[in-house]
Amino acid sequence: MAEWLLLLAIISIWVAVFESALIMAGAIRFVSRQSKEELVIPTEMDAFPAVTILVPAHNEELVIAATVEHILRLNYPADKLQVIVIADNCTDQTAQIVRAVHGKPEFSQRNLTVLERTGKGGKSGALNDAFKLATGEWICVYDADAAPEKNALAFLIQKALEQPERYGAVFGRNKARNRDQTLLTQFINLELVTMHRVYHTGLWELFQLGSIPGTNFIVKSSLIAELGGWDEQSLTEDTAISFEILKRGQLIALAPQAEAYQQEPEKLDVYMKQRQRWAMGNYRTVIGNISHLFDSTSWRIKLKVLYYAASYFWFMVAIVVSDIIFVTNLVYKVISWFHPEVVSPFQFSEDIYVYLVVAWALMYSMYVLQINLALATDIGQSTTRNFVLSCLSYFTYAQLFIVISVQAFWGLLADKVTKRKRRWYKTQRFT
Repeated sequence: MAEWLLLLAIISIWVAVFESALIMAGAIRFVSRQSKEELVIPTEMDAFPAVTILVPAHNEELVIAATVEHILRLNYPADKLQVIVIADNCTDQTAQIVRAVHGKPEFSQRNLTVLERTGKGGKSGALNDAFKLATGEWICVYDADAAPEKNALAFLIQKALEQPERYGAVFGRNKARNRDQTLLTQFINLELVTMHRVYHTGLWELFQLGSIPGTNFIVKSSLIAELGGWDEQSLTEDTAISFEILKRGQLIALAPQAEAYQQEPEKLDVYMKQRQRWAMGNYRTVIGNISHLFDSTSWRIKLKVLYYAASYFWFMVAIVVSDIIFVTNLVYKVISWFHPEVVSPFQFSEDIYVYLVVAWALMYSMYVLQINLALATDIGQSTTRNFVLSCLSYFTYAQLFIVISVQAFWGLLADKVTKRKRRWYKTQRFT
């Protein structure tokens, strides 16, 4: 039984390696093609549509002023921009700080509203309440810690106008604004760069498959109205709405030049809470959409379900099994040097164990290669320090994904049994 379990884990790892290689090939083709294209920064924006920017903010006094100023300085016609900051159940000075920024001479004539909200629903509820006041043809969402680059919104709209009938939403790239703050933020930075510059670009290049992130994206107002707003029961409203957009035959396009900075967790406990919420939300969304593998919905939806299911279920279980077997045998091997009579509970033929080691080596090599490919495409990121961190990341930071996924899965089961409802967790901010 153990030998078959190990064989299944090895096959799963090979499948994961193939998936990573395929996506990386797509990313390389995307970067190669993009490098030959001239970057066109929008200047004539008379034909650009009106946009409403929504900024959900719950007790964000540490970061909200900088975020609002970045948004108000975006390169976009002021008469076509409506900004709504939602002070969601705030007990601090968030609303007052936003009003103070609005009162500055350079911003006083801008269309900015502060919506002080006391309702339920977390981020989704805040977005839904603000959407009732929105007048733009497109909705743009920036989190309260966002620092969009000057042309970010213009690039998002520019991409949307390429195929306005097909693109229901457009998303950009997010970068860590505090990436050098702690060792944890440096590891998160590697993950973020790889996700946006390999996985997002590879999936878009190969399959025109995109996914809305939590910030730095636009979506058609008419589409939000058709969907009935954001799902207030979801812990990951971005993943949930991505599936709903695809179900309606619309694409979620990538605008790689539209970049925004965001603040990442600087403490491990804050990081674990944030990622556990993400994992639980994604588990729920995958389970809620798993039936689409067997119905007549678009192949992109099926591929998206498979991608999430493989990441959070199949590959995760395979890695856990292989880790347990590998570590157990390693420990017993050391013990047998001093006590030869001690035998590992996992006994395999030499060939199968060699296959496991080879599969592990391939997976590790692919992991490091992906990170460094991503770093090479981001100015200033391909450094000796980041290379060393990429080599160490698999054995340290990446293993947290296993812990988080297992905790989230058991938490999800517990919620089902006890009928407990999870509260939306707000990530702690730092100065």
